[in-house]
Amino acid sequence: MSENRANLIRESFRRQARACADLGSPFTARICTLAAERLTGESSVGAMILGWPGNPDGTGDALALRLAGTLHALVRSGQDPALSAVYPPQAVDDDTLWTAIEAAMRRDEAFMLERLKSAPQTNEVRRSSALLPGFLTIAALTGKPLILSEIGASAGLNLQWDRYRYQLGDFRWGQASAVELAPRWEGPLPPQAPIEITERAGCDLNPLDPAFEDDRLRLFSYIWADQQDRLDRTAAALEMATESGLKVEKADAIDWLRKRLTTPRPGMTHVIYHTIAWQYLPPAPKAEGEALIADAGSRATEAARLARLQLEADGKPDGAAILLTLWPSGETREIGRADFHGRWVKWVGWEGSTG
Repeated sequence: MSENRANLIRESFRRQARACADLGSPFTARICTLAAERLTGESSVGAMILGWPGNPDGTGDALALRLAGTLHALVRSGQDPALSAVYPPQAVDDDTLWTAIEAAMRRDEAFMLERLKSAPQTNEVRRSSALLPGFLTIAALTGKPLILSEIGASAGLNLQWDRYRYQLGDFRWGQASAVELAPRWEGPLPPQAPIEITERAGCDLNPLDPAFEDDRLRLFSYIWADQQDRLDRTAAALEMATESGLKVEKADAIDWLRKRLTTPRPGMTHVIYHTIAWQYLPPAPKAEGEALIADAGSRATEAARLARLQLEADGKPDGAAILLTLWPSGETREIGRADFHGRWVKWVGWEGSTG
C-alpha cells in the first residue's frame, strides 16, 4: 500500500473522530482515533482499510463509519463475545479496547472484509424534528393534502414522521406515540396548519425491511454504541413501521423519481423530500435528478403544487440546511438549520427567511 494513501486515510479517521465527538459519541470517536493511530496493514482487514481506493471521507465512502458499524455488528449479533466485553456499558482503557479490536480483525476476518464493502445505512428518526415544521409550512402555504415521496428512505422511519409525538419549544404536535421527539428548539414556533396525507412512498437502493431481523441488525449497527437513546428510539420506530406494514421500494433514486413525477396530482401538493441523502448521489445522477425536479416544477400549477423539502449538508459548520422549494413559483428558501442527528433545530420559517 502507498504510505501517502494510508496517511490520507488515517487523517479521514481523525476527521470522523472529531465529528463523532461533536455529535455526542466519545466511544466512536475513540475507535476512529485509535484506528488512525494504531491500525497497520499486517491483517487483511487493516490492509483493506489502509489501501482503500475510493474517497474515505464521510461525504464519500464513510470508511471510518464502515469500520465502526462492522465492529458494532459483531457485538450486537453476539458473534464476538470478547469484543462485546469491551463495548458500552463496559469501560476499558485504550490499550484493552484496541487489543480486542485487533483480535476481532483476525478472528472475524471474513465477516469484516465483506461488511466493509457496504456503505453505512442510517435512518435517524430525530431528523423528523426538522421535517415536521417544513411539512407544516407546506400545508399552511398550499392548503392542500400532501403526497409524500422520500428519496433514500432506508427503512422508512422518516416516512412515518406524522406518527410521532413532538415538542418543538412550546409547540406540541401529534398524538400519543412510542416515539417522542423534543429537540432543542430555537426561533419562532412553526405554523399551525391541518395536515392530511393521501399517499406516501419511499425508495432506496438497498431498503431495509423493519420486520426482518438481519435488516434491523444492520440499521442498529450503524448507530453509535454509546448512544442508547438513539438505539431505543430506533427500536420503537421500527416496531411502529412493522405494525403498519410500511415498506420502502428498492429502486434507483432517479428512475423512481422520474416515475413519481410523471403523474399530475390535481388538488394535491406533491412533496419530494430527503434527509442527508442527496449528497451521496454521484454528480451525474444528482444533476439529472435536479433537472427532473425542475422540469416537474415547471409543469406545476396552483391546482397541482410541487414542493421539495431537504435537510442536507451545505458545507457550513453549524449542522445542515433545511431548504424548502415551492412551485409553481420555484422559490427556494432556507427555512432553518438542524443538527445532523436532529438534536437541535434553529427555525427561521418561510416568512422569516431571506430567500
